[in-house]
Amino acid sequence: MRRAHSMPFGTELLDDGQVQFRLWAPAAEQVELCLEESDSELILPMVAEPSGWYMLSCEQATVGSCYQYRINGELRVPDPASRFQSDGSNGSSVHGPSQVIDPKAWQWDDGDWQGRAWEEAVIYELHVGTFSSEGTFAGVQARLDYLLELGVTAIELMPVAAFPGTQNWGYDGVLLYAPDATYGTPDELKALIQACHNKGLMVFLDVVYNHFGPEGNYLHTYSPQFFTERHHTPWGAAINFDGPDSETVRRFFIDNALYWLEEYHLDGLRLDAVHAIIDDSSPNILEELALAVSQGPGRERPVHLILENDHNAAHYLRRDPQGQPERFVAQWNDDIHHVLHLLLSGEADGYYADYADRPLWYLGRCLTEGFAYQGEDSAYRNGEARGEPSRALPPTAFVSLLQNHDQVGNRAFGERIGHLVKEKPLKAAMAVLLLAPTPPLLFMGEEFASRQPFQFFCDFGDDLAEAVTEGRRREFERFERFADAKIRETIPDPNALSSFRRSKLDWDSLLDSEHEQWLEFYRQLLRLRHKKIIPRLAGVRGEAGEFHLIGSSGLRVQWRLGDGSELILLANMSEAPVPVTPEMVPDGEALYARPSGLAVGLAAHRLPPWSVAWFLLETQS
Repeated sequence: MRRAHSMPFGTELLDDGQVQFRLWAPAAEQVELCLEESDSELILPMVAEPSGWYMLSCEQATVGSCYQYRINGELRVPDPASRFQSDGSNGSSVHGPSQVIDPKAWQWDDGDWQGRAWEEAVIYELHVGTFSSEGTFAGVQARLDYLLELGVTAIELMPVAAFPGTQNWGYDGVLLYAPDATYGTPDELKALIQACHNKGLMVFLDVVYNHFGPEGNYLHTYSPQFFTERHHTPWGAAINFDGPDSETVRRFFIDNALYWLEEYHLDGLRLDAVHAIIDDSSPNILEELALAVSQGPGRERPVHLILENDHNAAHYLRRDPQGQPERFVAQWNDDIHHVLHLLLSGEADGYYADYADRPLWYLGRCLTEGFAYQGEDSAYRNGEARGEPSRALPPTAFVSLLQNHDQVGNRAFGERIGHLVKEKPLKAAMAVLLLAPTPPLLFMGEEFASRQPFQFFCDFGDDLAEAVTEGRRREFERFERFADAKIRETIPDPNALSSFRRSKLDWDSLLDSEHEQWLEFYRQLLRLRHKKIIPRLAGVRGEAGEFHLIGSSGLRVQWRLGDGSELILLANMSEAPVPVTPEMVPDGEALYARPSGLAVGLAAHRLPPWSVAWFLLETQS
């Protein structure tokens, strides 16, 4: 089976053997195709078409040809819809030539793959460059059996779109159709996805539609209509999704989503920080994109669209009368991360302050209703109302996590939660997250308590590099710990190669018994999730859960699952024991309990410190 996504941008191989090149350059007076040959260069004028398009079909180009566009006889730029940037030898492929790729050259053998139901999702987020020593797609592929044994059902790749330099988190991508050459070729990414499917794993990709990276973005020069000064984001002028000429801009991003889903046969996308996408039109770009996916690849197989959205806009997650997602299947629930982090670490500055007054109540609300903030005022956001009511949504609409790239890497030194808290509280929190009805997300290495930090790293040119380093350190001025400028200078330099290398996982650490025991802890919980929880999630609806506080630190949560069974959680999230009444404890043996002496404690009507008990009351036939 061969797959390709046809689009008006970039290159297309024509039936007569020619290659068609198309570029939208409404601000250019002249565009030429610069075609590299073995020992020379061929420069061909492109034909101006209506609405700012330039087109050329030529027989001189073929698969593997390298090319650039020359704007107004001067500036050479890569193709913004390049499928691959071949010149990565100097770590700056985003400035160099693009390469003609034949997407149908790859012969897929996963034709029987029909995806997996969302309820089965156990997501493992990873950064390709630091997951393995090789830092490549092939390096990820080599460890798929390990992920299967862990209990993962989906890997989520942090953005792979071509970025400047040799290392980057991926959120500075500028050529959104081109897998970065540092990680491998398009075919090597396809090989990874195919291998995942053949092992029963879904593959999600993180995509960035709220901005382009600061280096290597030439659109401002020949296609400034991509941006608008009517809206602004943390990165400057917003992408133009609702002004003049926005139709072509919208098409560029919608085609990008369809391209990854169709040409690379991905199972879903995670849309980064959509709260920074500003679009006053109706339907807005998120709604139009979701519709295009559902009417395209979503007609043939399950395709899961996941949001990151600080606005907690529950309407994007709405279900139809049959309980199926109308637009997006789920959202990363930062609220549950924040409240758990506060409970475990005691840190209450920054956004954690919003949860400090009643953290256990917020945890119960997250577990049963999704968002902690559903329209209440956020002190951290200067008193602005945040969120929309989410109780009517099923628990499966919220991805729960205790670690991800943001929450680890945006700390000054990239410390993981295991560096900050003791074992007992951390295991209690994970026993809650991994057995709750909400789909869990793990961040690479957390399952074996990796000692490696995940630091912020990039590789910009000299002028920009210095500004990024200084800006990174200024971000922490408001924290008491970093009030002294000399202390801020100890924050790792994002552009230093050591920050990248320090962030690579150390797989040899699994030979250590401590890390091996952590890994078995995660495996045990995920085995139980697959056996007892996941089979009961299909059909679960909104308003499925309710919670009650037990004293100052105890929590009782109860859910009605899709098959009618009841799942009950008793948890004590503190160092002090909590009294319980006999009525609070379900009859029968616990599905899961920690610590090992918890049964004795319950018999004595008390929850020991940092204890978790799960009970499953199955339906009576």
